Amino acid sequence: MSHNNIFFFNNAKRVVVKVGSGVLTMDHGLNLDVIKSITKQICMLIENEMEVFLVTSGAMASGIKRIGLPERPDDIPQRQAAAAVGQAGLIIEYEKAFSMFNKKVAQVLLTGEDLSNPERYLNAQNTFNMLLSWKVVPIINENDTVAVDEIKFGDNDNLAAIIAMLMNVDIFINLTDIDGLFTKDPRINSDAELIPVITKIDKKIKKMAGEIPGALGTGGMLSKINAAEKTTSSGIPMVIANGKEPGILTRLFFGEQCGTFFMPIRL
Repeated sequence: MSHNNIFFFNNAKRVVVKVGSGVLTMDHGLNLDVIKSITKQICMLIENEMEVFLVTSGAMASGIKRIGLPERPDDIPQRQAAAAVGQAGLIIEYEKAFSMFNKKVAQVLLTGEDLSNPERYLNAQNTFNMLLSWKVVPIINENDTVAVDEIKFGDNDNLAAIIAMLMNVDIFINLTDIDGLFTKDPRINSDAELIPVITKIDKKIKKMAGEIPGALGTGGMLSKINAAEKTTSSGIPMVIANGKEPGILTRLFFGEQCGTFFMPIRL
């Protein structure tokens, strides 16, 4: 990792960690080992005087498995009902995992309306600040149960980017199920190469990302690039890294070169 990137990690006091559904789910619901591992790493960051916002996917996938549906439903009422079932299971597992490290969690479910309305925006900010002052870890997800297309963030990448800007964080870590942005989809192209640092998001980068879909969630690689575009233009760097890699968060903060680092635009 270049010295520039290490500078951002060394100086980070406030972080958004977003975990995608591809990281959190396996055949029969939630991957509890991954939840425990990511929780442990977040607690290590908190022990190092960092404030961490966790934006997590996995509610829909958790609900689909809990109810025993054969696949992700197409219609909105079924999706929303599956997310409602899954949300409970998801937060219970996080609560159990964080309590092992004597940490309390709060569930914050948001819709697009909450952050586009100035009064609600301020309320969200105040709530987050209060949770941090109580040393409670905010666990944030889109409120899939009520969100319809007009009020949806679209995906948790976008939601996490908005939280990063709302709370003026120092770095946004986007954990997914591949190692970063590649020149091609690495799952089907053996000659795909990882791009370690991106200083400018242009059409070429977007085209590359557009050809790498997501597996379980709504957001493929393109939604991550769109999120990076948002945060970097606000002066916040973003990293895409593999959430299934052991110790990925702590390795990033120890200066190891992992994933794809998006340099912020200097404001």
